[in-house]
Amino acid sequence: MESGRIATWLRTAILEDELTPGTRIRQEEIATRLGVSRIPVREALRMLDAEGLVRIVSNSGAWVSRLDQRECSEAYRMRERLEPLLLRASLERLTDDDIDRLGEIAATIEQTDSVDEFMRLDRQFHLDGYAAAPPSYLGEVVLRLWNTTHHYRRAFSQLTAAPTLPATRDEHRLLLDGIRRRDPADAERILVMHIRRTRKELERHPEIFA
Repeated sequence: MESGRIATWLRTAILEDELTPGTRIRQEEIATRLGVSRIPVREALRMLDAEGLVRIVSNSGAWVSRLDQRECSEAYRMRERLEPLLLRASLERLTDDDIDRLGEIAATIEQTDSVDEFMRLDRQFHLDGYAAAPPSYLGEVVLRLWNTTHHYRRAFSQLTAAPTLPATRDEHRLLLDGIRRRDPADAERILVMHIRRTRKELERHPEIFA
């Protein structure tokens, strides 16, 4: 489906920071660049709007989603409450093979000092940890929150050298241990701490949102 291909291209450009928050996305430019009509571009933008990566303003256009500091803190507070619920729902259904795969991703994260690779792997680690949960509105909201805060996690990772930060490795190990032991209460506690640490760091750096 053409709109799906365009959405994948735009999603990658946004998640890899080629299109930064607040950038206007012009349908005609995308259509010309990809050699398509504007109709599938419009459909792709609607898909990304639903995912939280793009903001469409009626009769005006589309922009890469952008948050101010207050909005970002609010999104992180929502993540602190919602992601533990999704993790608990997933933990009941994760197989041993699924958990082994999470361990492999966590081990690979510990070997990288690249922010780009860290962003990709960290997203995979967490979202794969939630992937066994039944499809739900909760899962859709969590994915949207991940997407809207993506740029600010990248800024946090660059600020703190997150790929090599001992706290990052330790929290991933503790979270994985809780998952392996099938202990939802402990896994939830570690996850909240993990998300909250990023929020507090971002709250100390208003310049990121300027």
